[in-house]
Amino acid sequence: MQNYKIAVVAGDGIGPEVIGEARKVLCRAGEKFGFSFEWQEFPYGAKHYLATGETIPEEGFAALEKCDAMLLGAIGDPAVKPGILEHGILLALRFRYDQYVNLRPALSFPRVPTPVPLGEKRIDSVVVRENTEDLYMGIGGIAQNGNLGMAIDVKRGAYSLTGELNLSTDPAYPLAGQVAINTRPSVERITRYACRLAEKRGEKKVTVVSKSNAVSALYGFFEDVAKEVMAKEYPDLTYAMVNVDALCYHLVRDPAAYGVLLCPNLFGDIISDLQAGLAGGLGTAAGGNIGDGLSMFEPVHGSAPDIAGTGKANPVAAILSGGLLLQHLGEFEAASALDKAVTEFLVNASADALPFEFGGKATFAQVGDAVAKNI
Repeated sequence: MQNYKIAVVAGDGIGPEVIGEARKVLCRAGEKFGFSFEWQEFPYGAKHYLATGETIPEEGFAALEKCDAMLLGAIGDPAVKPGILEHGILLALRFRYDQYVNLRPALSFPRVPTPVPLGEKRIDSVVVRENTEDLYMGIGGIAQNGNLGMAIDVKRGAYSLTGELNLSTDPAYPLAGQVAINTRPSVERITRYACRLAEKRGEKKVTVVSKSNAVSALYGFFEDVAKEVMAKEYPDLTYAMVNVDALCYHLVRDPAAYGVLLCPNLFGDIISDLQAGLAGGLGTAAGGNIGDGLSMFEPVHGSAPDIAGTGKANPVAAILSGGLLLQHLGEFEAASALDKAVTEFLVNASADALPFEFGGKATFAQVGDAVAKNI
């Protein structure tokens, strides 16, 4: 029997509650399809930071590297200044393990209300977001005296970026600057991932989300490299491009119009949340941060400290993130069964047996039990 070693960072707020249900469903899938899990728990999050002053120590990274994949709850607490945990945990994990794909499916599910009527259509889209570059390089600063200077020393999986940036205004005004970078290897590999995914989904088109008419160097480069890769390596796929502002307009008018959306980091961050909202909310929004090394899977919603401990947390997004983890491990039959189990639960549950978020009265544990029974 195949045994998978999975790192678990349950995190803060409702994180431990929903991750517990995801583990329950994953174990049930393993029992049904002939594999098992060894869970290795890590304490990182707000409580650990407040107690120790550290986010993830070096020995923590070393232990995480020995795992086959990672299941992440939610990070965040009002007691910790915004940015500390995001940079020290979330971005640190993405960059340390070169998780260059942020994968965000958007699916409309039965009995999950959508803000825009779909008629007979169904949203079945996925954002493939480049996850290591663009404005998320971490290169920036603020100057109050009109002179902004900084040394640049950034490491990514494929390269190091070094140099200096010096800017000044005349007269001297306070200013802020943030540097965005796209490199050819990074655009090439995210394009290949998007194309392979489109082929698996049986689609004939990949749509690049861009804004080269206003930001010609940064996003014109992204478009050109993506188009070149598709022309040379995926001639059966059609390259399409849409400006990000136009895409927002079209998505609201017809949320089911798109399949695979290939996005630079910033646009992917925004569009994936728009897609989640159009599909019915963050309660069904699963996510994966995927690379050639350790990959991590997480529900998109936050830690929701206001409902932690009340039983009202919705575990569906965490469970669906577990399905993405199964796909990553190559357990495709089990992943399909998990997705079907969620759909069957939503179709057949009584009104009261649905999560609070969907108008029901079921606790997170009751929802997890019901989904597990359907596998």
